[in-house]
Amino acid sequence: MTDLEQSRLLVTEIPGPRSLELAARKHTAVSAGIGTTMPVFCARAAGGIIEDVDGNRLIDLGSGIAVTTIGNAAPRVVEAVGAQAARFTHTCFMVTPYEEYVAVAEHLNRLTPGSGEKRSVLFNSGAEAVENAVKIARSYTGKQAVVAFDHAYHGRTNLTMALTAKSMPYKSGFGPFAPEIYRAPLSYPYRDGLVDKELGANGELAAERAIDVLDKQIGAANLAAVIIEPIQGEGGFIVPAPGFLPALLAWCRDNDVVFIADEVQTGFGRTGAMFACEHEGIEPDLICTAKGIADGLPLSAVTGRAEIVDAPHVSGLGGTYGGNPVACAAALATIETLERDGLLERARQIETLMKDRLGRLQADDDRLGDVRGRGAMIAVELVKTGTAEPDPELTKKLAAAAHAAGVVVLTCGTYGNVLRFLPPLTISDELLIEALDVLALVLADL
Repeated sequence: MTDLEQSRLLVTEIPGPRSLELAARKHTAVSAGIGTTMPVFCARAAGGIIEDVDGNRLIDLGSGIAVTTIGNAAPRVVEAVGAQAARFTHTCFMVTPYEEYVAVAEHLNRLTPGSGEKRSVLFNSGAEAVENAVKIARSYTGKQAVVAFDHAYHGRTNLTMALTAKSMPYKSGFGPFAPEIYRAPLSYPYRDGLVDKELGANGELAAERAIDVLDKQIGAANLAAVIIEPIQGEGGFIVPAPGFLPALLAWCRDNDVVFIADEVQTGFGRTGAMFACEHEGIEPDLICTAKGIADGLPLSAVTGRAEIVDAPHVSGLGGTYGGNPVACAAALATIETLERDGLLERARQIETLMKDRLGRLQADDDRLGDVRGRGAMIAVELVKTGTAEPDPELTKKLAAAAHAAGVVVLTCGTYGNVLRFLPPLTISDELLIEALDVLALVLADL
């Protein structure tokens, strides 16, 4: 870790004068289609702190959207990246391969759920991993249809936009989208429970509802794959009711449908297990990973059963930058850090601390409709007082006030009413408690 002091400090208003100057430059140089959550520009970051160009130190509860899971500029990663860059930065694995790619694949095959023989293939982004998982599933099954779920987010490319449920800002105006994509109802315990308490608590019952759609509207004979986030990310950190995922997987196995787990946001220790599927004891056919895989360098992967991943013809998979050697070096250092430094246990400690404090806030404030999540992937669903009606305005105001107070938080959810927390696993209890104190004060003020 750098010598960046691990404390919150505001020396200017947020944003400060230097950030405002850079924002003006951004306005004239960068597409208006790129939005930003925080109105500040980063100068350096480490542990649980981001320092902006004006010298303000902000508590980081976003991790670059679940990417810097082991903390920004983690020492092993910095060392590995520098050493690899000095040796070579690129040859293209499809031209002259290199050991680092193979080593990452070996680790993924070892770490992902499933005891059988596995294979991996590396790409650059989560969307690329999802696209290739669908390609692999279609190649293996000879079928075309793919089912995603309500509230799903799978990326911003054409196929992954089709898989994504939410229109704004991800899909609106960007069609037509890839065909043969269908949608099924998810298990959403909080909202399902408002209508039917048993449905909200019983994952197998919720799975029956989804499977009814698969059978009647698509048909297993036409279905190549079902793709699902074990805990939804952009959709609102929705944790399906127990039994939902195993029931879906069982149906897929009975009907020769490939079960794809999108672990882009949930993977690599984020939920207190190396992969979120482990909480339900399921072994997907294919797993998509990215984000936390390389501590900030662009890398993603598809890992799964050997006979499925090997199905495409030679040269049917690939890409110029896929499995870049510098990104692979970062991934190897990231995996070493997760395993050696006990960060899965740290994620579980963060869950206990955050749920305890947020639960106490919820007990005193009925605008906190639901507190949910696993590990260092925790969310609060905000509603209008005395109701379960989503309150996106309160969510927006709460996030903006937290930002102004020097705490980086993110929003999500189909209704725009979920505040999500993705702290790095290396954050201290002191910084977490201080950030939650700030949140409590802002809630009281609002």
